[in-house]
Amino acid sequence: CEDCGKSLIGECKLHGPLIRAKDRVIPSRARLTLPHYLTLRVLELRAGNQQILGVFAKKVIQKRTQFGPYIGQLSTKLTRYDESRLVLQVLKDGGKYFLDTPNEDCGNWMMFVRLARNQEEQTLVAYQHCGEVYFTTVKPIEPHTELKVWYAADYAKFMEASAVFIKEESDICPLPPVAKESVDPWICSSCRSTFATFALLESHQCIHKDRV
Repeated sequence: CEDCGKSLIGECKLHGPLIRAKDRVIPSRARLTLPHYLTLRVLELRAGNQQILGVFAKKVIQKRTQFGPYIGQLSTKLTRYDESRLVLQVLKDGGKYFLDTPNEDCGNWMMFVRLARNQEEQTLVAYQHCGEVYFTTVKPIEPHTELKVWYAADYAKFMEASAVFIKEESDICPLPPVAKESVDPWICSSCRSTFATFALLESHQCIHKDRV
């Protein structure tokens, strides 16, 4: 205590406690990287004050807008798993690694983007290029719309996941096959792969265009 000149354990009984000034709380690295035309919204508050966040557009975002690369730590196993986010892996030096984001200071804003539960709400496609993961818009995104992502066709094979999906409660499963006699398949002009819908073909062609 500077008033009585004594070194005390705890507060001074004569002059009282110190007035504690706290440091200013600064946003995490991930939140600071958020583009100015995007915003984070709290969608749910769980036990322990855990916030479930979503990324929303503040203005119109054009189709074929690329975001990334996704920032994370290369790891052989995930230290943080969230069923509402995509699990992402990359190929580096012949090895397959997870892009792990154990906390908000280890990643960028893309760690907040939730997975799409069906094709209608998907706005982004995730794919790997030169050992990095990028997200690209597959349709124009209107203001106040949440950005949601799923794997591109080739990346889905790499991740051993379904490229075509719907979600019923907590299960993700393939859509029923389209009968060939009723609908003509969409064919990729670059690799001749066939797709049941034009939207799937568009997502697949993003990879070819990015490689070029």
